[in-house]
Amino acid sequence: MGCFNGWFGTRWYTLLYAHRDEADAARLVLPLIEKGGLRRGQTVLDMACGRGRHAAVFAREGLQVTGLDLSEASIHQARQAVPNAHFVVHDIREPFATSRFDAAVCLFTSLGYSDDRAGDLRAVAAAAQALKPDGLFVLDLLNGDVVADQLTSSETKIIQGVRFHIRRSMDGGDIVKQIMVEHGGGVEEYQERVHAWSLPTVRELVRKAGLQVEDVTDGSCHRPFDVQQSERIVLWARK
Repeated sequence: MGCFNGWFGTRWYTLLYAHRDEADAARLVLPLIEKGGLRRGQTVLDMACGRGRHAAVFAREGLQVTGLDLSEASIHQARQAVPNAHFVVHDIREPFATSRFDAAVCLFTSLGYSDDRAGDLRAVAAAAQALKPDGLFVLDLLNGDVVADQLTSSETKIIQGVRFHIRRSMDGGDIVKQIMVEHGGGVEEYQERVHAWSLPTVRELVRKAGLQVEDVTDGSCHRPFDVQQSERIVLWARK
């Protein structure tokens, strides 16, 4: 789990994924709010919130947002970017609240960064515990069946004078991304490793946490999930 702070909290991660901004987040969050029937003033728990880009959209739409993330650097950035939301440095695998939130979301593949599915189950169980009765849980993960077939094995990106060499591969049930960063101060190497999720595994994860699955869509939040075409699995459940 050390990669959470070792890579995701770095300025290089922020630079490489600068395109994943509030506008990009809105393409998921706005239809999520609509489909989920969320209303202004309701409370949302944003689990593994990162720099707060999804939280910013929830807050803009009048929801009361609490964001959790293990990275102190990410939480610091989120607090600066979204001052009208509440952010806490917290391991989402540990309980945070009981029957407090109208909705809990875990977006943009924020589970699966260790080989321990029990840890992922603890995170979903913590979400279930945080929800009010009939509360909404939305889990957004990559569809391993599609992504594994579409991996770009290697590429190089130059952003603001920083060169990123990226290599991707499959290792068992995981997608592995090796990132070498060349910058004025030298060379650094990082790794992203995430589970290649399948819908049956995701369904079972949510069921074990005591939640009732209501629907499964693709990343549009409206089209039905297609195992052979959908890049993302968006699962909708209730407490």
